[in-house]
Amino acid sequence: MNAQERYLSWLADPVIDEETKEELRGIAGDEAAIRERFEGDLEFGTGGMRGIMGAGTRRMNKYTVRKATQGLANYIIKKGAQARGVALSFDSRNHSEDFARETALTLCANGIPIYIFPILHPTPMLSFAVRDLGCVAGVNITASHNPPEYNGYKAYWDDGAQVTIPDDENIIEEVNAIKSFADINTMSIEDAMAEGLYHIIGSDLDDRYYAELKKLIRRPEAIEAEKDNVKLVYTPLHGTGLIPARRILKELGFTNVFVVEEQAKPDGNFPTVGYPNPEDPKAFKLALELAKKVDADIIIANDPDADRLGVFLKNGSEYMRLTGNMTGTLLADYELGGVKATRGLTDHSIFVSTIVTSNMAGAVARKYGVRFYETLTGFKYICGKLRELEQTEPGVDYIYGFEESFGSSFGPYCRDKDGIAAVMALCEAVCYYKTLGKSLWDALQDLYKEVGYYKDINISKNFPGLEGKAKMAAIMDSLRYNPPKELGGLPVMAMRDYKLKITKDFATGKEGVTDLPESNVLYFELTDDAWVCVRPSGTEPKVKLYCGVRGDSNEEAAAKEGVMVEKLNALMDSF
Repeated sequence: MNAQERYLSWLADPVIDEETKEELRGIAGDEAAIRERFEGDLEFGTGGMRGIMGAGTRRMNKYTVRKATQGLANYIIKKGAQARGVALSFDSRNHSEDFARETALTLCANGIPIYIFPILHPTPMLSFAVRDLGCVAGVNITASHNPPEYNGYKAYWDDGAQVTIPDDENIIEEVNAIKSFADINTMSIEDAMAEGLYHIIGSDLDDRYYAELKKLIRRPEAIEAEKDNVKLVYTPLHGTGLIPARRILKELGFTNVFVVEEQAKPDGNFPTVGYPNPEDPKAFKLALELAKKVDADIIIANDPDADRLGVFLKNGSEYMRLTGNMTGTLLADYELGGVKATRGLTDHSIFVSTIVTSNMAGAVARKYGVRFYETLTGFKYICGKLRELEQTEPGVDYIYGFEESFGSSFGPYCRDKDGIAAVMALCEAVCYYKTLGKSLWDALQDLYKEVGYYKDINISKNFPGLEGKAKMAAIMDSLRYNPPKELGGLPVMAMRDYKLKITKDFATGKEGVTDLPESNVLYFELTDDAWVCVRPSGTEPKVKLYCGVRGDSNEEAAAKEGVMVEKLNALMDSF
């Protein structure tokens, strides 16, 4: 069916409620609006789905949520794993709790018990719950840091990580096989409870999660010495982070925690920020004002589902913004150093990052002599690497993992990035360096002096709508089949194509094979230890460029960065 035919079928479908039909009648005759809502489906990809909320096959609504869940249920049943159940959570976004309930009732109608948090909870606590409860899968209703009109559906498998091959592909196949909403099962919450299928997760699971966090403390004596001296400004950006962040800091004894009260209350409209992304410096406006008022050592913001965080550090009278790479390498140095100084590093100690993360991560790994692995972008791959190693190396010791998009992971208890654990780790690090007479900013400068000055740049360009999707594909094809001879003002030495699974050395002409899963990603190695990586976003209509340079001084690295930014922006503008 074309878009118009799909539109009319929704209006005629007895399963679709009258409120949804009334919304659709409001776009009658608007061909562009009908195409945007009905030309194709909201894609259920390898990690779930994410999209604008509203009526239509290309929108996030209770019908597309039910369809995704029925596909998940069908796969669980085929695996014979329905008795293990599914853990569910939701964030502060509009309709998140509604979509979580729809997910629960579709699963229950298929005979699959569910375990759902009674109130909004962060993504890392859902990952922990899957493992703690022994569930076969998990679903979190969240759109992370997207604008207010978005929501999403994150699917997890039994290890607590987002689904990976082959489970993701099999679930997608089941979802796509559903052709009618009449084929989707659902039931009332009263019936689900009466049949013993609908379970509310108790507070004892929360207690077990916080107990795991406390096991990650590397230097408790530093916290004890400085907990009353550290001043922290925190904002959950209207999301899920307030209760867990406050609780863990209170239990560790921190007394000077200042919350941005205007952003403390969960609110899916995100009234003070609009775009609740801790990567965006504008999201810190209120936090910076409060920090200057109370003379804070550190400012931390979690995103709405509290799996990521952004940071500003005090440097004299100024507050310095950290990129995700800066935060990640600073924490890597602290975590690896802390483990080395306490229980010791071994041949089984590992550190994992991604191919679009700063080369500084590898430099930190070499400093400590630990095994370092790079994966494709996303924590599903970082945690997938951990799962792979656990199957072949029972004694593997996962110390830390991070990616440039402001996410960190601190151990095997959770198989996704954990912004609450990161809040704790950063506050501990502030305490430790205070005992040495240093700030956390000082510690970062010391690290640069030791391993080199790395500058990492992210550039993206939006391509909205159906035409944008085609344009993004054309850009990737152009770079793939006509690779540039230079990027950012530097010669291209080699190329990795993770979609075609090939490598090319342009100096020697030698070709090889990539060792990571297939993905629409291009990686270009440049001279002077510089690099550029290009990929279309998996959750947003944009092409992303990641790149990095290195210098022996901050001035040298900054100069290289300036040229790189100018050249790559010009390249993006040419598309």
